[in-house]
Amino acid sequence: MIVSYKWLKELVDFDFTPEELAHKLTMVGLEVESCELIGGGLDTVVVARLESVEKHPDADKLTVCQVNNGTETVQVVCGATNHTTGDLVALAQPGTVLPGDFKIKKSKIRGQVSFGMLCSESELALSEESAGILILPADLALGTPVFEAMGLTDARMEIGLTPNRPDCLSQLGVAREIAALAGTSIHLPEVQVEEAGTPAADETSVDIQDSDLCPRYTARLIRGVKIGPSPSWMVRRLEAVGQRSVNNVVDVTNYVLMELGHPLHAFDYNLLRGRRIVVKRAGEGEAFTTLDDQVRSMTANDLMICDGEGSVALAGIMGGQNSEVGEETVDILLESAWFNPIAIRRTSKRLGMHTEASHRFERGADIDMAPVALDRAAQLIAELAGGQVAPGVIDAYPAPLQPQMIELHPEKAVDLLGVQISAGEMKSLLEGIELKVDMQEEGSEAVLNVAVPSFRPDLEREVDLIEEVARLYGYDRIPTTMPQGPILPQQATRRQKKVRKARDLMVAAGFDEAVNYSFISPTAWDRLLLAEDDPRRTNVKVLNPLTEEQSVMRTSLVPSLLETASRNLAYRTLDLRLFEMRPVFRVAPENDLPVETLRLAGVMTGRRYSDGWAQSDDTVDFYDLKGAVENLLASFLVERLQWDTDHGEPYLHPGKSARILSGKKVLGILGEVHPKVQQAFELDRPAYLFDLDMDVLFDVCRDFGGFQPLSRFPGVHRDSALLVDEAVTAQELLQTLKGIKVRDMEGISLFDVYTGKGIPEGKKSLAIRVSYRSAEKTLTDDDVRAAHDKIVRVLCEKMGAEIR
Repeated sequence: MIVSYKWLKELVDFDFTPEELAHKLTMVGLEVESCELIGGGLDTVVVARLESVEKHPDADKLTVCQVNNGTETVQVVCGATNHTTGDLVALAQPGTVLPGDFKIKKSKIRGQVSFGMLCSESELALSEESAGILILPADLALGTPVFEAMGLTDARMEIGLTPNRPDCLSQLGVAREIAALAGTSIHLPEVQVEEAGTPAADETSVDIQDSDLCPRYTARLIRGVKIGPSPSWMVRRLEAVGQRSVNNVVDVTNYVLMELGHPLHAFDYNLLRGRRIVVKRAGEGEAFTTLDDQVRSMTANDLMICDGEGSVALAGIMGGQNSEVGEETVDILLESAWFNPIAIRRTSKRLGMHTEASHRFERGADIDMAPVALDRAAQLIAELAGGQVAPGVIDAYPAPLQPQMIELHPEKAVDLLGVQISAGEMKSLLEGIELKVDMQEEGSEAVLNVAVPSFRPDLEREVDLIEEVARLYGYDRIPTTMPQGPILPQQATRRQKKVRKARDLMVAAGFDEAVNYSFISPTAWDRLLLAEDDPRRTNVKVLNPLTEEQSVMRTSLVPSLLETASRNLAYRTLDLRLFEMRPVFRVAPENDLPVETLRLAGVMTGRRYSDGWAQSDDTVDFYDLKGAVENLLASFLVERLQWDTDHGEPYLHPGKSARILSGKKVLGILGEVHPKVQQAFELDRPAYLFDLDMDVLFDVCRDFGGFQPLSRFPGVHRDSALLVDEAVTAQELLQTLKGIKVRDMEGISLFDVYTGKGIPEGKKSLAIRVSYRSAEKTLTDDDVRAAHDKIVRVLCEKMGAEIR
């Protein structure tokens, strides 16, 4: 938002310099991003008179002028053609630096010496373009700085407004803030509309069919106008706030928009079919051509301004070509309305249109300003374009909005702001920005009943008023205080300790932690080959996803981890050990919120060892992954561990995967990634994956296994090679061994599996080692033989084993 310092001075009395004003506005929340002094540093551009104008002897398009600057007559070579002897012009003398860092110096042009330059409006940054040099009024004093002589000295400030402050999208709105800072009041422009002729209500009408999108629509009829250029003061005033002059009628609507902050639109009354206005929603798929010569496709959610037969304007955004004010326009229907901000924002964003009008309507214009702005514009049009304003205002306002009342408790404001401000001072501060405040006593405390004006739609709650108090009191006056509170020792919970332990164990095993988004693509489950009825396909959907690839909450860590592995491989990080421990989210029909469970997933691929002269190039396999998982589970003292190869996951290789159980509780799954899944995730080498349910693991684990005293006596072990059926697994053998009650048995291990020469078909050889140690004595050979014979006998009986 651009404001003019000079324009503000007309609306409110204050003594701040432009620099002081910029600082004060910034401190009340209206950040001044830039402050440009118009005419600043240009005192050497002075009023001068052309004593003579002669043709340049060596150039057809140049003239040699003798210029009187009030103290002396100097020669200046000029390339313009719109000047003549006796004209007053703007002379930039040598040493002047014009806008754009253009330096003026004494020079020789085609053999003629030039002591300066005769300036145009564009060269002085008074307009964007100009046809010739600036010809000044004849009554100005020679030698006077041009900007001072013409009253053009000004300061242009650009304010970076937040979207919640539409009230400051005008000179009046900023003046209101300045009045509160200076302790003065604003001066609204005096509006007196001279009316004559047939009443407007007899000539036209307004019918609001969708009042939810247009609660109020006001209009005036002006006949007999003459379209033409605007006077120089209007042009300069508009250019001071960044607006371009079009013609006198359009300029008036823009002027009032910048002055009062309320958008208006002028229709060529004679182009309105039926001579009336209908406000209604567009027809689905309706085509409408706007003023920028673009054909727009409307939807049933868009609001249109129509005449008796069809649309003539896109409400709150832009007018239509079929009712545009042009050079032939004689009669004008002037619109000043209020439109629903949400509707305007929706249409504006959908069509990619952003105008000065939509910028204000979609943030919330002032509904009570509609008739004020209408009368102000009608008055100016009558003054600048002639014409006759028809008596009466057409004001369609079917359901007038009532002012909102908010209670402000001063003691709450004091507690929140941390500074002592009396109730009376709060009342004065709020009244300074034109809020109506009624202070009442409730017991020993005061309560402020505040009526929120229609130009402040951002004030909705008590805390909003407290913010206004702080803003107007001065943020710089609120002392800086550090928050105080007791520091209490915080100990991690048992669960937090277990989570930290699991993470540390994975890092100690050589894994790197990956952190992925909890949002994934719903197509991820197809790449994992999950069945259509798999419950993991039922996802919690994100209401406003950033992309379709992040539109659902994940029910498994596996897709994200495989994506991370694929991305690392693509960047030639070929030896990977990654893990992720995060919650997953599953839909619970009986609950409003999803159920969160903590999962730990890991993936391995590449070489077993890092680079080294003594290291082999062996790649990791299933047993590397199994060993890492076994170490993790052993650290958590998980008992009754089983590996079930009969039940796997569709995304794992059916012959190289297993389900992990503790008793009957499923801890998770591990195995080699299925070749089809490997291809779907663009993994160019075998990868091995595990996925654990940490909630179940934490339930079955033990915190402390206890201590046993070390035996003082030597141990002994016995090895046995057994022939068993090929279908017998090592796990079955070891579970049978663990179930045998043998005194002094210390440990069991399987150290060899053999098939081939010397082994009958359908059989295999399993070699076991059993360790024995007593805590009471040194075991004799007979003691060990008796115990070991019992173990072999039970294996032969229960598993059909034979001693080799």
